[in-house]
Amino acid sequence: MIDVRGKAVLVTGGSGGIGCAICQLFSEQSAKVAVHYNRDKDGASTTLDRLKGTGHILVQGNVAEPAEARRVVLETSSKLGRVDILVNNAGVMPLHPLSELDYGAWQKAWQLTIGANLLGPAYLSYCAVEEMLKNGGGKIVNISSRGAFRGEPDAPAYGASKAGLNAMSQSLAKALAPQNIHVYAVAPCFVDTARVSDILNGPQGEEVRHQSPLGRVAKPEEVARTVLFLASAGSEFLTGCIVDVNGASYLRT
Repeated sequence: MIDVRGKAVLVTGGSGGIGCAICQLFSEQSAKVAVHYNRDKDGASTTLDRLKGTGHILVQGNVAEPAEARRVVLETSSKLGRVDILVNNAGVMPLHPLSELDYGAWQKAWQLTIGANLLGPAYLSYCAVEEMLKNGGGKIVNISSRGAFRGEPDAPAYGASKAGLNAMSQSLAKALAPQNIHVYAVAPCFVDTARVSDILNGPQGEEVRHQSPLGRVAKPEEVARTVLFLASAGSEFLTGCIVDVNGASYLRT
């Protein structure tokens, strides 16, 4: 039985897509949710309005900045009373094919991507662990990507950042298990969100959908259900796992 009733959950990147679906699902299971956003306050407010129950909050911050990451966690803890679950969902994927950029643009793409996708989760995890230890443990679920394994030729920093996130997840899982803190990664393929709507509705759409033998891409709710399961009681012995939510579009050995 999935039970997260009364748990305080911080979900980064809650303004739409996967983050919104995660926030909604936790609220439907009677958790208290902190909906994080960086710039899209309107989107985050829309997510907040969709949540079931009461007591949910918005929290803003650029989590790639160490001080802001700490503030996001402390604000969540102050307003919700604790932090039991952290879902590191916020991320960016700027296209930056090496052959099309000058050196300066190449550097900026890497700095932006690694900052948002890897350093931000690292900062948040440290600060969340401090709070979790006050209450006997917790769960961290990191949203990775199929791209960590198959490569991202037009966005190599994205693939590298997600591979780093996987390695961080597994390292923290080993380090934190004695403190009753469990860490997981979820690696989706293309997900039907606004961020990739141009691709799915364009000339590439059919090919992308048929990368999976199911003939479609993932739904945000399918990723969210996996996150909820990992974050709930009973999944502890899965700590350190990387769960592929990719419809068999990429099979690892």
